[in-house]
Amino acid sequence: MIENFSEKLKKYAELIVKVGVNVQKGQPVVLYISVTQQELAHLIVEEAYRAGASEVMIEWKDTFSERAFLKHASEERLENVPEYIVKKGNYIAEKKAARISVMSADPGAYSGIDQKRIAKNQAAMGKALRQVRKATQNNDLSWTVVSAADQAWAEKVFPEKKGQAAIDALWEEIFKTTRIDKSDPVKAWHEHDQKLHEKSDWLNEQQFSALHYVSPVTDITIGLPENHVWEGAGSFTPEGTEFMANMPTEEVFTAPDCRRIDGYVTSTKPLSYAGNILEDMKFTFKDGKVVEATAKKGQEVLKHLLETDAGAKSLGEVSLVPDPSPISQSGIIFFNTLFDENASDHLALGASYPFNVAGGTKMSDEELLDHGMNVSQTHVDFMVGSADMDIDGIKKNGTIVPVFRNGDWA
Repeated sequence: MIENFSEKLKKYAELIVKVGVNVQKGQPVVLYISVTQQELAHLIVEEAYRAGASEVMIEWKDTFSERAFLKHASEERLENVPEYIVKKGNYIAEKKAARISVMSADPGAYSGIDQKRIAKNQAAMGKALRQVRKATQNNDLSWTVVSAADQAWAEKVFPEKKGQAAIDALWEEIFKTTRIDKSDPVKAWHEHDQKLHEKSDWLNEQQFSALHYVSPVTDITIGLPENHVWEGAGSFTPEGTEFMANMPTEEVFTAPDCRRIDGYVTSTKPLSYAGNILEDMKFTFKDGKVVEATAKKGQEVLKHLLETDAGAKSLGEVSLVPDPSPISQSGIIFFNTLFDENASDHLALGASYPFNVAGGTKMSDEELLDHGMNVSQTHVDFMVGSADMDIDGIKKNGTIVPVFRNGDWA
């Protein structure tokens, strides 16, 4: 067992509540977490009430039950979400509840299930939870995505270990990458936040018209909207409450102009999506849209992802992550986007975050599209960076400014 595990788990819960979502007095909290993570769930609940939460709602997740539902439920139920789920989502959005999502599921949890059934249910849930999704994308409420070690995921990451040994190894990495091993994790996060803000401030000053990504397997030019906004680490609600949307995080990111994307890009790490693993994806873009997409593993899953809606065929996020980042240098493939995207430059198919353009959170979907911001009910990150990737910023007047060289800040 990990030395002082209970103490570290308590520190982790405190970090999630105080820095992850920064719970405010009188604010509701909703916690999405696996039934296998009861100890962590109870610690988070206790910390949230100690911080002043008005109520803490737990949405227990159970892979077995979810898999059985996707496999056996009627087509009608897959495509029609009960009203109580819609009302609960609307309640969370209206009350601006802090949303804590704890990821721990097996990356291949839904392998073997008909992808059409999964896609139908995802589309239905996307429509049903539109209000809470928009509130989250607008940063109208604080939200964070963190992780916990479950056996199936741990054994995927550390195939040479089994059972508790694998779980312990994964917890060690989670604690390390979220700075729990520091004497004061909260202070360490504030220092890290400042470093990433310095990078995003520089990029916001540059206001590049486009970015050009080049590596042996990628050559793509991605336009950026006028008045785009780069963010790094901490985000802010309209009330000025800072929160960390992802823990760990090593990225700075913004939105692309979804009308100006041309070239080809190849994934450099596996992607865990819809309970399946996709590998070696290659996308060709023309005038902002995917015109060809292949995957050596998960082609059918990728096909359904791109068919989610019109916006799924374009990009909603561009990010910069230096290859020397701690997660990249660990050499570990986590089969989990929360970690793998922070080891590599990444892009996202689907929705842009409205806060990534000046005034975007007050725009309608039509106005966002007019500004080049992508609109979709999906947002799926995939990793494209490597130690041999160069990235140039292109200004309106054609001036080229080196941003990355050999996978690191130029």
